[in-house]
Amino acid sequence: MSYDSDNIFAKILREEIPCIKVYEDDSTLAFMDIMPQANGHTLVIPKEPAVDLLELTDAAAADLILKVKKVARAVKQGLQAEAITIFQLNGAAAGQTVPHIHFHVLPGSIVEAKRHASISADAEVLASYAEKIKSAL
Repeated sequence: MSYDSDNIFAKILREEIPCIKVYEDDSTLAFMDIMPQANGHTLVIPKEPAVDLLELTDAAAADLILKVKKVARAVKQGLQAEAITIFQLNGAAAGQTVPHIHFHVLPGSIVEAKRHASISADAEVLASYAEKIKSAL
């Protein structure tokens, strides 16, 4: 599959669509999932265009996992979560809904999570979770 530069995450990276940012640097953006599976569900994406992990360059993949770890630590600490779930889906058949590589960071267990991409959350509620996570960064 070739990269579609009109996917929603590419538009977020170009600031054509707003997001509730948690973390950003030259290579990575982390923001709140608008259809969270758990309170505080955060997405971490590279700025390098790639559909999935297999298309991402090795250097970008190495950098991305370090940022996932950083954000995951902040999600756990900022939301006082007992545990965190980190996952990444490759391809529509695996459940990937946006064709831009991304990691999901959920406070708590995937067993207790809501269905993927099912219900939109209130922006003010998402912003309050984002503030707690940012305070832990």
